Amino acid sequence: MDLATKEIDGLMRLIGLTKEQEIDCGQCHAVIAEFAEQQLTGRSIPDGLKVVEDHLSIYAACREEYGYCRRQCGPWTTIDANIQKYSR
Repeated sequence: MDLATKEIDGLMRLIGLTKEQEIDCGQCHAVIAEFAEQQLTGRSIPDGLKVVEDHLSIYAACREEYGYCRRQCGPWTTIDANIQKYSR
Protein backbone atom coordinates (compact mmCIF):
# COMPACT_ATOMS: atom_id res chain seq x y z
CA MET A 1 0.00 0.00 0.00
CA ASP A 2 1.45 3.32 -1.06
CA LEU A 3 0.72 6.44 0.91
CA ALA A 4 -0.35 9.60 -0.86
CA THR A 5 1.66 12.77 -0.32
CA LYS A 6 -1.24 14.24 1.68
CA GLU A 7 -1.27 11.21 4.00
CA ILE A 8 2.49 11.42 4.52
CA ASP A 9 2.23 15.14 5.27
CA GLY A 10 -0.51 14.42 7.82
CA LEU A 11 1.59 11.77 9.54
CA MET A 12 4.61 14.05 9.65
CA ARG A 13 2.48 16.82 11.19
CA LEU A 14 1.29 14.43 13.91
CA ILE A 15 4.84 13.26 14.61
CA GLY A 16 5.88 16.89 14.98
CA LEU A 17 3.17 17.43 17.60
CA THR A 18 4.38 14.65 19.87
CA LYS A 19 5.83 15.61 23.24
CA GLU A 20 8.18 13.86 25.60
CA GLN A 21 5.40 13.49 28.16
CA GLU A 22 2.00 12.48 26.78
CA ILE A 23 -1.25 10.92 27.98
CA ASP A 24 -3.58 8.51 26.24
CA CYS A 25 -7.28 9.11 25.57
CA GLY A 26 -8.37 7.29 28.74
CA GLN A 27 -6.11 9.45 30.89
CA CYS A 28 -7.39 12.55 29.11
CA HIS A 29 -11.04 11.63 29.71
CA ALA A 30 -10.30 11.09 33.40
CA VAL A 31 -9.31 14.76 33.88
CA ILE A 32 -10.97 16.57 30.98
CA ALA A 33 -13.83 17.96 33.10
CA GLU A 34 -11.33 19.43 35.57
CA PHE A 35 -9.37 20.94 32.68
CA ALA A 36 -12.54 22.47 31.20
CA GLU A 37 -13.53 23.92 34.57
CA GLN A 38 -10.09 25.48 35.04
CA GLN A 39 -10.34 27.18 31.66
CA LEU A 40 -13.92 28.33 32.08
CA THR A 41 -13.21 29.92 35.45
CA GLY A 42 -10.10 31.65 34.13
CA ARG A 43 -7.78 29.90 36.55
CA SER A 44 -4.30 28.99 35.41
CA ILE A 45 -3.82 25.43 34.24
CA PRO A 46 -1.75 23.41 36.72
CA ASP A 47 1.35 21.73 35.31
CA GLY A 48 -0.29 18.32 35.73
CA LEU A 49 -3.09 19.32 33.35
CA LYS A 50 -0.96 20.94 30.64
CA VAL A 51 -0.59 17.54 28.95
CA VAL A 52 -4.37 17.61 28.39
CA GLU A 53 -4.01 20.73 26.25
CA ASP A 54 -1.33 19.02 24.15
CA HIS A 55 -3.47 15.90 23.82
CA LEU A 56 -6.48 17.93 22.66
CA SER A 57 -4.39 19.55 19.92
CA ILE A 58 -3.92 16.11 18.35
CA TYR A 59 -7.03 13.99 19.03
CA ALA A 60 -10.32 15.14 17.49
CA ALA A 61 -12.47 12.71 19.52
CA CYS A 62 -11.07 14.09 22.77
CA ARG A 63 -11.60 17.67 21.54
CA GLU A 64 -15.24 16.75 20.98
CA GLU A 65 -15.51 15.42 24.54
CA TYR A 66 -13.82 18.60 25.80
CA GLY A 67 -16.41 20.72 23.96
CA TYR A 68 -19.17 18.72 25.60
CA CYS A 69 -17.61 19.27 29.04
CA ARG A 70 -17.31 23.01 28.43
CA ARG A 71 -20.97 23.19 27.44
CA GLN A 72 -21.97 21.25 30.56
CA CYS A 73 -19.73 23.24 32.92
CA GLY A 74 -20.54 26.63 31.37
CA PRO A 75 -23.79 27.40 33.22
CA TRP A 76 -22.32 26.27 36.55
CA THR A 77 -19.20 28.38 36.23
CA THR A 78 -21.35 31.42 35.47
CA ILE A 79 -23.45 30.75 38.57
CA ASP A 80 -20.30 30.20 40.64
CA ALA A 81 -18.77 33.45 39.37
CA ASN A 82 -21.95 35.36 40.27
CA ILE A 83 -22.00 33.84 43.76
CA GLN A 84 -18.38 34.89 44.32
CA LYS A 85 -19.08 38.37 42.93
CA TYR A 86 -22.02 39.03 45.26
CA SER A 87 -20.54 37.38 48.36
CA ARG A 88 -17.83 39.99 48.75
